This record gives sequence, structure tokens and C-alpha cells, in this order.
Amino acid sequence: MEIGLIVAMVVLAIFVGYVLSSFILLRFPQLLHKRKKLAFHPKHISHRGGAAEHLENTMTAFRHAVSLGTQMLELDCHLTKDCQVVVSHDITLKRTCGEDVAIADTDYDQLPELKPCLGLDFNSYHQVTGDDRRIPLLKDVFEEFPSMPINVDLKVDNDRLRTEVNQLVQEYNREHLTAWGNTSATVVEKLYKTNPTIPLIFSKRRVAVLILLFYSGLLPFVPIKESLLEVLMPCIILDKRNFKRELSKVQTVFFKVMDILLMRPSLIRHLEKRGIQTYLWVLNSEEEFERAFKIGATGVMTDFPTMLKDFLDRTQPGWR
Repeated sequence: MEIGLIVAMVVLAIFVGYVLSSFILLRFPQLLHKRKKLAFHPKHISHRGGAAEHLENTMTAFRHAVSLGTQMLELDCHLTKDCQVVVSHDITLKRTCGEDVAIADTDYDQLPELKPCLGLDFNSYHQVTGDDRRIPLLKDVFEEFPSMPINVDLKVDNDRLRTEVNQLVQEYNREHLTAWGNTSATVVEKLYKTNPTIPLIFSKRRVAVLILLFYSGLLPFVPIKESLLEVLMPCIILDKRNFKRELSKVQTVFFKVMDILLMRPSLIRHLEKRGIQTYLWVLNSEEEFERAFKIGATGVMTDFPTMLKDFLDRTQPGWR
């Protein structure tokens, strides 16, 4: 009995020590971790250049967003058959160009023009017709906006694409102004190995790991190689104004739970103290903007850069 009591007391002491250590380090992570220092801290991020105001992923869209004062451009990349890095979201061009051809199977000079008006992913908004319907090269964007932070989503697992993007980043001296990522943990790990100096975005699997670490109390003890938590705000899927497709009961419960688990100010504050920024997407209403900044998000990614600019001008004067 005496031995059992001693064991119980030791276990209790260890548990209490763990809880106290986790509590302290959650609030003061700098005691254990060196704070990441990024060259950018954007509040205003233009999704595909502002895909509800101009044709997505085009120079016209990027120029428009920059003219409004956006602090980061988000774009997507693929590799053509002749190994040119192009700015485009889909694997094939059926949605954007009306021709069912794969970018990877087509030389850059043979790519068709974009349709004058495109539907968006999560809602029924449509872009204003753009004059610039040519699919741009990533190097075109780097050349025209040398000091603009750019968020690059590499859409496929392709060694040559990773190599080409990395070479362009280095050629234009943009390692401090470029973030890159992919939803796949495998791809993100390859990106990190390719160039660990480029700020890294969490993959889906790593977001799940982050949640488990946070709610188990282990997060304050664990080093994190990623610099950007870029996640969908789950509640936008539940809003039928944004997402027209019917959700099953299981899907509805899943997104409600994810909203509760992810949209935690204490989690975002802890990450911010470690120099890890949180970007929420794709937010297209002032109600969504307000909630994102209220819970502590570093920045908001939107299809409506003008709307976000007006919101920030009104609620956060001097944000630029």
C-alpha cells in the first residue's frame, strides 16, 4: 500500500509538472523556442490576385490588387511540357480556358487564352472581364513585383516544378519574400528539403497534428518548421451564401467541430509569439473579416481586395 501511494504521488507530481510547464510555455514559448522572423506581416492578402474583381491569376488582377495596397499576392503554379512555371490553379484548362487540355502536356506557347469570365470555387461570384487573358509566367510576376511578398501554392508533386520555382526564387533574390506550400505533407516535406530558408506553409496533415499537439498540451514543447498556418475558415463552408452544395450531416458536424477546434485565439496567439503567422481564407464578407481579426489572424485572404481594403481603412486606420 505504501509503495502504491508513493507511485501515485510521483505520477501526480509528474502530471502537475507537465500541466504547469505546458501552461507557462503556451504563454511564453520564447523560453524554449527562438521566434521566427519573417520579412512580411500581411493583413491584406489577395487570393489569386483578387479573383472576384479580375480574372484570377493574371497580371491584370495582380496589378489591381497591388494598386489597392495589398500586402501579399497568393497564386498557384504548374509546369508546362517545355518546363515553364506558369501561374494557374487547375491541372487542366477546361474551367479557365474552355479547352480540356493538361498544362503538363502543353508547351507554353500553345496554351489557350483564359475565358473572359470565370466562376469561383466556393461561391457564385464571377470576375469582371479582364483585358489580360494570357496565362502568365511566374517569372513575370517576380519581375514586375520585386518587393511584394508572394504566396506560392505548388499544385502538384513534381520534382522539376519544385526545382524550377526554387531557382526562380533564388534568381530574383526572393527567399525572404516568398512563401510556398501544398496540401500534401509529402510535397511540403520535399519543399523544405529543397530550400529550408523559404517560409513554409502547413500541409493538411500537419494542421491535424498541430490540433492534436495543442489540445494534448504538447504543442509548447515541440519545434515547428513551418512559418505559416494558412487554413480555410471552416464556417464559410457552412454558409450557404458561400457554398451552394448541400452538405451531409456528417460533413456539417465535421466543419462545425473543425471551426471550434481551429478558430482558437489562444492557439493563434501562441503561434504568433513563435513568429508563425495565421492566414484565413477565402473570406469574402465584412462579417468574415471581422471575425478573423477578432480571433487574432495575422491576415485575411480574399477574392475581393477592394472590399477588404475598405474594411481595413475603416476599422484599422494606418494598417498599411
